[in-house]
Amino acid sequence: MALDAPGAPRILIVRRDNIGDLACTTPLIAGLRARLPRAWLGALVTTYNAEVLARNPALDEIFVYEKLKHRSGGLIPHLRSRLGQLSQLRRRRFDCVLVPAPSPQSLKLARSLKPGQFIAAPPTFPAGMHEVERTFGLGRSLGVTGAPGALRVFPDAEKILELRQRIGAAPFVAVHISARRPAQRWPLARYAALIAQLSRQGRVLLLWAPGSKDNAGHPGDDEAAQQVLEMANMVNHPAVVPVATPDLKTLIAALSLAGRVVCPDGGAMHLAAALGKPVVALFGDSPLERWRPWGVAHRVVRPESRDLADLELEPVLDALQALA
Repeated sequence: MALDAPGAPRILIVRRDNIGDLACTTPLIAGLRARLPRAWLGALVTTYNAEVLARNPALDEIFVYEKLKHRSGGLIPHLRSRLGQLSQLRRRRFDCVLVPAPSPQSLKLARSLKPGQFIAAPPTFPAGMHEVERTFGLGRSLGVTGAPGALRVFPDAEKILELRQRIGAAPFVAVHISARRPAQRWPLARYAALIAQLSRQGRVLLLWAPGSKDNAGHPGDDEAAQQVLEMANMVNHPAVVPVATPDLKTLIAALSLAGRVVCPDGGAMHLAAALGKPVVALFGDSPLERWRPWGVAHRVVRPESRDLADLELEPVLDALQALA
């Protein structure tokens, strides 16, 4: 079926990378829905990032698969399940498959679905282009025009209600401390000083990925969060509410309760932007032009060394004040 013909072309987006990358794909999804309102539009994502697209009204269906490194069972059952899923997807006979992130694994997966048309983003793109713009460009081949809109995620209403009942509904400044790479990690003592300062002005929501730092598969920040609370003298303090976020549903719901968000560059930053929250983004060595918060009021703070270990407290406080 021609994609511009009357009818309902079947379009699948394959995005198997990180949380922030998938959040940056939501303007493309909205653009495709606006351009092709009768199309069937789906996404193939992973167990790790699927919640980013949950409840998105522009999508007809979301397919979720488990990466080999994230598998919960044995290797042979995992491979059998993957082969069965791919066989089912091939029977859908997609008219077009889009691959915003053309890694070898994603390209191989997309081609194995045998679509009528295959559109992958180029492996290189102009310096200074944001990930949202790069991804949105894939829609040009399908008639999507104009500039990309805002990122969008849709929190789970029951999870929001559960959190409100537990922590209250007052406006918070959310401070998220977890970051995967060392250059994105702000010293815990400065997070503690920030929280101590903010707690004098209102309530603070301390967020982190739970678990032990020694967990090789999924290291967490339970110890770090406790240290921050102790250094700030905020253990059991009513102005500071600690909330571990064991899953994306909890993280998105918690961020939705914030008035402003402070966090390092990463998935939580893009989720906050997708919720329309003003963001103070702590940047280390990642490309600012490509990954800055999109479509919301924000301030970026980054030391000249591009290592967050060298970022002092004052620029962060100044950035928060500027967003107030």
